[in-house]
Amino acid sequence: MGLSIGQVAERTGLSVHALRFYEKEGILAHQVHRGPGGRRVYTEQDLAWLRMCIMLRMSGMPVPEIRRYTDLVRQGDGNELQRLDILKEHQERVRLQMEQLQDCMDLITHKVGVYQDYVNSIDARAVAQ
Repeated sequence: MGLSIGQVAERTGLSVHALRFYEKEGILAHQVHRGPGGRRVYTEQDLAWLRMCIMLRMSGMPVPEIRRYTDLVRQGDGNELQRLDILKEHQERVRLQMEQLQDCMDLITHKVGVYQDYVNSIDARAVAQ
């Protein structure tokens, strides 16, 4: 049994508009089938692909790069090295981004500690008076 665009939107967290955008941009690995009346009918395979694309997008992969990867998948066997290169390049970008985020978290944690110590000292002085 297929899934409606509304069901896919609910299960992926994407809006119906975003799903149509992904389809228009060539992000889906397979053309979405149409049911009676021309309504989109998604498969579990479409849903799994969308979830992967959502993760790639959330991690900062640009839509054109996702489309490039999707095009290679559509072409079938024989281009696995190209697919691997795309994913490895993105993996490195995400790794660097995670390092930068850890630096940010370290700074924020330090500042929280400084302010917490200050607030605690004010509270301690207020209780002592």
